Amino acid sequence: MKKILTFLIVVVLVVTGGMSLEPQVYGQSERKVLMFLREGVTEDLDFMLKMEVGVMTMLLKEAGFQVDVATYSGQPIAGQTEKIENVMKLSEIKLDDYKGIIIPCLNIMRVEVAPETLAVVKKAHADGKPVAAGLSSAGMLAEAGLLKGKKYAFLTDPLKRQPPDLRFADAIYSGAGVVQDGKIITSGGCPWAERAVGTQNRTVELTQTFIKAIGAK
Repeated sequence: MKKILTFLIVVVLVVTGGMSLEPQVYGQSERKVLMFLREGVTEDLDFMLKMEVGVMTMLLKEAGFQVDVATYSGQPIAGQTEKIENVMKLSEIKLDDYKGIIIPCLNIMRVEVAPETLAVVKKAHADGKPVAAGLSSAGMLAEAGLLKGKKYAFLTDPLKRQPPDLRFADAIYSGAGVVQDGKIITSGGCPWAERAVGTQNRTVELTQTFIKAIGAK
């Protein structure tokens, strides 16, 4: 019931415009998280920016964290109606400043991920920082080798698809919920999946699990 009420509050804030997509600028902070947004073509970008990125950002801020947004290019992320202008270039961030990394799904499936991006995610994990990924972004963690021998969540088992997604060959598929294995947190549901195929949206649960892993105030 608590999760349902939380999600309803989030939806009301989004619909009424009571939630900003832009990261809040606090200046120097020891309670910062990095939200990495993958770049790629998606027809649902406005919807995912509002219902996934916006929800994650709001929950993190409510937990007392500053949210910095980064992309590989450092260019703003813009749909037809939603836009995030305050974006950092991934190569220019100082990873030591952040408590962890969260990567929304954004309904971006198989897009090429730069080696530099994979290196940042690998370093974060090697440094013991929690790394959370929504639905399709679990593929990025698999590509970085972070899911080897780890339990993870996805909409369906990627190895049972045709053709199978061999990035997950050494990982342990554990359903479509939110799965935490050590510092790796993955989700098998997002706003797009809920709307498209009726599976549960796990955005709130994923973010709350991430907050617990990095240490809420």
